[in-house]
Amino acid sequence: MRDQGTSLTQYLSDGVRQGSGLEADLATLIGEIAAVCKTLSYAIRAGGLEGVLGTAGTENVQGETQQKLDVFANEAMLHSLERSEHLAGMASEEMTDIYPVSAARGRYLLIFDPLDGSSNIDVNVSVGTIFSVLRTPTAAAELSVKDFLRPGREQVCAGYALYGPSTMLVLTTGNGVDAFTLDPRVGEYILTHPRRQIPADTREFAINMSNQRFWDPPVLRYIRECLEGRQGPRGKDFNMRWVASMVAEVHRVLSRGGVFMYPYDCREPKRPGRLRLMYEANPMAMIVEQAGGVASTGYERMLDVQPTDLHQRIPVILGSRSEVVQVTSYHAETAAEVAR
Repeated sequence: MRDQGTSLTQYLSDGVRQGSGLEADLATLIGEIAAVCKTLSYAIRAGGLEGVLGTAGTENVQGETQQKLDVFANEAMLHSLERSEHLAGMASEEMTDIYPVSAARGRYLLIFDPLDGSSNIDVNVSVGTIFSVLRTPTAAAELSVKDFLRPGREQVCAGYALYGPSTMLVLTTGNGVDAFTLDPRVGEYILTHPRRQIPADTREFAINMSNQRFWDPPVLRYIRECLEGRQGPRGKDFNMRWVASMVAEVHRVLSRGGVFMYPYDCREPKRPGRLRLMYEANPMAMIVEQAGGVASTGYERMLDVQPTDLHQRIPVILGSRSEVVQVTSYHAETAAEVAR
C-alpha cells in the first residue's frame, strides 16, 4: 500500500482491498477531495494570469478580510463536493454555519480551511488547504452544528494540500502519514514520501516573535532558553523560522523536525488562542501524532479538547516530541505554582 511511486488512486484501492481499515466510501471521498485540491493548485499557480489575486472586498465569519482566492477556494470545495454521496455535511472556516449537502445522509462530515495562509498569496509564498473527516452520527434525525462538535480523536481522516514549488497532498487515515506529489505531466498524485516520521529531537522552532510581549510565562521561558543557545540551560543552538502559513510550518516540521507554536496571548483575553480548533489544530494534530510527534494546547492533548463552538480558537504547540514535552512541562510547573 505504501510503495514509493504508487499513484494515489492505486494507493486508495490497495488500502481498501488489503483490509487495512480504509473503507471504500472514505477512499472515494479522499479521491474527491484530492481532485478539488488539484483544481486549486492550478488556479493558484495561474495567479494574476486569471485575475484571482488581491482582496475580495469582503470579510469572513472571523472578521478577516477575504482574498479573492479565499472565496474561490471555498466555493470550489463546496460546489465540487456537495454532489458527493458520501457526505452529509460540510463546515468551512469561511462560513458562519454548517452546509448540509445530501438528503441521502452520507456517512461522513467534512471540515476544512479552504486556503490556509492566504496573507501570503500576493507575495507568492506557499499556502494550502487543510481538511478533516468525521463520521456522521447515526442517531441524529437532522444534521446540526452539534454533530460537528467532536474532539479531534474522533477524526477518521485528516490531511492537507501544500501549494508550493510542487503541490503535495499529505494524508492520514489513522495508520501513519503518507505524502504524495502532484505530477503535472499526468495530472496524478504519486506517493513520494511514505511513512513520514517527525524526528524526536530538534534545534528549530517556529513562532511569531512580534507577539512576545503578550505571551504567558511558560512560553517566554521556553523561547528565552532557545535564544540563549549553547550558553543557556538547553545547551544547544536553535534556529527560528516563521512563514505565517500553518500548512507550510507543519510541512517543514513533518519533513525535518521542529516545533511550531501559536500560543495563547493576552491581546484578547476572551479568546483563548489564535488558530481554529476544528479547521486547523485538530487535523494537524492528528497528522503530527500519526507521524510520532506531539500536539498540545500547553495544558492538554490537542485531540482531547471538546469543541464548544464551530469557530473556536485555541493555543497550538506541536512538533518534535522532546521539545513539545519541554514546553508543556513549563506549563505544568506554572499551573502547579498557581494552584499553590
